[in-house]
Amino acid sequence: MTVTETQVTIKVDGNDVSVPSGATILDACNAAGIDTPTLCYAENLTPVNVCRVCVVEVEGNRTLVPSCSRAAEEGMEVQTDSDRVKHSRKMVLEFLGSGTDLSQADDMNKWSAHYGADTTRYHDPLKIQEEVKIQDNLYIRDYDKCVLCYKCVEACGDDAQHTFAIAVSGRGFESRISTEFDVALPESACVYCGNCVAVCPTGAIQFKTEWDLRQEDNWKPEEQTVTTTVCSYCGVGCNLEMHVQDEKIVKVTSPNDHSVTSGHLCIKGRFGWKYVQPD
Repeated sequence: MTVTETQVTIKVDGNDVSVPSGATILDACNAAGIDTPTLCYAENLTPVNVCRVCVVEVEGNRTLVPSCSRAAEEGMEVQTDSDRVKHSRKMVLEFLGSGTDLSQADDMNKWSAHYGADTTRYHDPLKIQEEVKIQDNLYIRDYDKCVLCYKCVEACGDDAQHTFAIAVSGRGFESRISTEFDVALPESACVYCGNCVAVCPTGAIQFKTEWDLRQEDNWKPEEQTVTTTVCSYCGVGCNLEMHVQDEKIVKVTSPNDHSVTSGHLCIKGRFGWKYVQPD
């Protein structure tokens, strides 16, 4: 017997959109072909509602609501491009950029340009101004680039690794992603899976190989090829995306829609590829 999936229909910018019951407003926007800015949202992570860039206006609601986590309800009427929505998104982008190095935040810069957000509008922006943390040859941490989207915390916690090695510490401009008691990575609970690196949208946590090439002004993503293969270490069947530049692997990712990994890997899959091209 075929089970029919229950659908709900909502209006998005005046047009009827049907989505499965339990889907979010963002799912409905995507179904309608509406490009919605997101920062803390990822398809392979639980929404945490911290960035507020994806807010929309729902008729009958006093406040704007985050589309990434608000469930679509039958008969709901949603506006994604009202003056109120555009003003809110612009202000959020300006606030997030006021104390952050956005030089590698491509998506955020795209949306800032779209909404006319001036991330330099606030005078004397405060930054953490710490040296880049380099403790090994796997990945680096540059907190001046962090916008506290919580993606890395989620990937390290219940959504993927269940290691809980990192969390947000401090308050206000002193807030940052940190290990317990700010200990060095080898002394923390970190297992070097690199899932935090994979979800970071601003380059605050990035592959050491990428960071090295950027320091040499030789990072060329537009010239890289990406080849999908299967990890050779065990029989689980994780898919790997090998990013190759100048005939050398420069980093490894995994498809977010892969049924085995959902974009997440272990240390071997993420970093264990150097045997292919020994120094």
